Amino acid sequence: MRPALWLGTLILGYIGVYLCRKNFSVALPMIQAELGVSRAELGMVASISTIAYAAGKFIFGPVIDRVGGRVCFLGSLFLVAGFALAGGVAPSLGLLTVVYSANRFAGSASWGSMVKMLPGWFSARGLPLAMAWLSLSFVFGGVFAVLLAGQIAEWSGNNWRWVMGGPAFVLMVILVWCWWVLPSGTVQAQANTRQGIAEGFRLRQLPELLRLRQFWVVCALSIALTLLRETFNVWTVDFFKSEGGAEMSNRMAAFLSTPFDACGAAGIVVLGWMFGRIGPRGRMRLLCGMLVAVAVLLVLMPVLSRWGLWSVSLAIGAIGFLAYGPYSLLAGILSVEIRGPAYVATVAGVVDGVGYVAGFMTGHTFGLILDYGGYRLGFQFLAGLSVISAVLCLFLYARKASGQAGALAAG
Repeated sequence: MRPALWLGTLILGYIGVYLCRKNFSVALPMIQAELGVSRAELGMVASISTIAYAAGKFIFGPVIDRVGGRVCFLGSLFLVAGFALAGGVAPSLGLLTVVYSANRFAGSASWGSMVKMLPGWFSARGLPLAMAWLSLSFVFGGVFAVLLAGQIAEWSGNNWRWVMGGPAFVLMVILVWCWWVLPSGTVQAQANTRQGIAEGFRLRQLPELLRLRQFWVVCALSIALTLLRETFNVWTVDFFKSEGGAEMSNRMAAFLSTPFDACGAAGIVVLGWMFGRIGPRGRMRLLCGMLVAVAVLLVLMPVLSRWGLWSVSLAIGAIGFLAYGPYSLLAGILSVEIRGPAYVATVAGVVDGVGYVAGFMTGHTFGLILDYGGYRLGFQFLAGLSVISAVLCLFLYARKASGQAGALAAG
């Protein structure tokens, strides 16, 4: 029972990080109106903070593996709350950029800290599903963040300072709960021992990662699937607006795009459950088949649009179901398999980091593709990414699967 409580606490904590991260999107129009800045200047805040977030992924991974998950997780929550409060009192856009980027940098340590703790709490068979539940925190974290920020905007009379700083008070409460509930270092060590997890992280052994094929395959998958996910997150509403014409409202376009995340959440849990019950060869075939299906749906998207936008919305839901699951595995259970729990935060940080570096291209690069060939060419580009990802999945495991992967399948 305690592992389930601890897992739920981690999910709550990561949602708290998102409360102080995604609120920026709600505050954007208010900041623009009060400070008199352009959209391009506001876009630089998002871009610089994304770079800081990606850098933190690379930097904090080895620190977490060395120091431990609990200390780094609580420290990350504390710093995020502090920088969120500072964002609410920033006197200029320049200082807001610095503080919000520091917020993102501190928050980048949270995910690695969570996946560092998790392997000691669950059996090899149950770990993939536990990782899947953990992944729901970033799916629903964004939803709750936007809802809370919108409510704060209404309460405060659209005061962006309250929108940026107010969620920090909620995160402080969550931080106290996490500090009280999460197991101490001694309890964590005992849990690791029960699961047969041996510590032994050494920085000098990191170059060994570069000789592991699975590491490179997972990094490549992270680039491709992050581009796919972020492109849908950024451009789906615009697609429905473009296809629906003048009579399509922003509200309806947003509603039609929601199946991507909603069905994606279901896909994460279903694939997590299946992943712990099949062997390496079955995993590769399953992932390959799912991503080929994504490519087929993307190619058919222009045809489906002729049947009505509701059919397209259903197809987007199916794409979310099929694509989100494989994406969630990368910085989760697959990062555990590559070098074991002793290195999981480092591996997850690199995997996540390269994905976010690639995701930086989502807005500008995909916009150029749309300007050149419209959404038909855009969907063909995404279909190509899906096919590449499907092929990569066939090289995910060597013929003789690693002991960790075999244990996860048989346990």
